[in-house]
Amino acid sequence: MNGDANRRTLLAALVLLALVALVMHYLAHPVFAPDKEHPGQTIFRGSFLAASLLPLLDLVVVTALFLSRRTAPLAFLINGVLVIYGTVLMGHFGLVKLAAIPPATSPWIFRSMLHDIALAWVDFLVGKALFESWMREA
Repeated sequence: MNGDANRRTLLAALVLLALVALVMHYLAHPVFAPDKEHPGQTIFRGSFLAASLLPLLDLVVVTALFLSRRTAPLAFLINGVLVIYGTVLMGHFGLVKLAAIPPATSPWIFRSMLHDIALAWVDFLVGKALFESWMREA
């Protein structure tokens, strides 16, 4: 497979991972939710805004920056920062959630955020491979 075809495949994988992350975050943390006190009305939940903006940033900005060799280092940097932020935040909130659940109710691994954190690191590794494919072409 030549360099351009390889990059297109990696870019498609990066876009799909970011799109899945955006959908997962929106389903878990809806910015607009039905108001339980007033049926038929929707409320804005600003505390969930960052949970949707960060994957949107990954989807739009990181993808756009990875389209060019000149901007690929910046895309790699932003992608890495987003993965680190995601790991820290999901790890923290996952531990808080697990602390509230009695250990005997279900296996903790299925209720933890480890699978979400692993997905973020897969996104990073795909971005790393894409970055390296740009840098090999000198």
